Amino acid sequence: MKGTRATRLLTLLQTLQSGETHNATSLSKACGVSKRTIYRDLDALRESGLPVAFDRQNDRYTIPSTSSLPATNLTAAEALSLIILAQQVGGKQHIPFYEAASEAAHKLECNLPPGLREEVQTLNGSIQIMSDGVGDLEHKKTIYQQLIDSRARRQVVRLEYESLTEWETISTKFRPYQMMYSRHSWYVVGRSTLHKEVRTFKLARIVRLEMLREKYSLARGFSLRRYLRNAWRIVPEEGRDQQMVVRFSSLVAKNIAEVTWHPTQRLEMQEDGSLLFHATVSGINEFSWWVLGYADQAEVLKPARLRKLVAQRAKNMAKIYEGK
Repeated sequence: MKGTRATRLLTLLQTLQSGETHNATSLSKACGVSKRTIYRDLDALRESGLPVAFDRQNDRYTIPSTSSLPATNLTAAEALSLIILAQQVGGKQHIPFYEAASEAAHKLECNLPPGLREEVQTLNGSIQIMSDGVGDLEHKKTIYQQLIDSRARRQVVRLEYESLTEWETISTKFRPYQMMYSRHSWYVVGRSTLHKEVRTFKLARIVRLEMLREKYSLARGFSLRRYLRNAWRIVPEEGRDQQMVVRFSSLVAKNIAEVTWHPTQRLEMQEDGSLLFHATVSGINEFSWWVLGYADQAEVLKPARLRKLVAQRAKNMAKIYEGK
């Protein structure tokens, strides 16, 4: 399959900027097209303003790896990737409040040479990044910006928050350390004076936020990675990390094995086609919901506490359907 011309031009650009020189034959092999097509594509790159150099004595083509597009410090391949990624992810359906990324990509695209701009538009139309669903945060735009400003100015805020663990709306002075986007929504991590420790608050549940005059300093040595420890997603639980072992049936084993779910995971394929999934996790609740998502195709082997929790939730679910 030859693919689209835009994809081919991107491959040609990357090959020419690899630091090695190439003749028409090697370029045609790299792009999977004839030498006649390569000559046309080389002309198209030159017309777009890219410095395609030709060494007549050695019959070699190259683009200096340090070359950049007009009015930017980006190489052509970098610009192509940034435009496509920013326009796709910057849309409201992917990451809320990142419309600016999409607008910036549009400006960058407009500054490309005409020929290359047309190819970028073609390539962009052939790629679609799908998301699993995004929380409705449009009405939280002001709060999001206040948190960004608070972090930049090191300014304490007071926030009112609908807590699901305390079953009430709480009020606390808060020092934002880190903004984090994970699985459909924005979160902010920082020190809460009410809890006297670092906590994670979901942006969607912040009812009101007030900027205070009080200043703060970032906690020395704070790291989001250290704070999250080995949490399955974003909620580390108290206590020691635990070894999780789950057996997945042959029906879903390959699906599980194809994904890096957690940095500590270890996989053991079994002779019957099933899979033993091992991971070291800081807490069992988030992990239990993931296991339950695979219904009867997953069986918790360790730890006993997790096995009991999943079994109880499965029983509760069965009662719902048996009652109807």
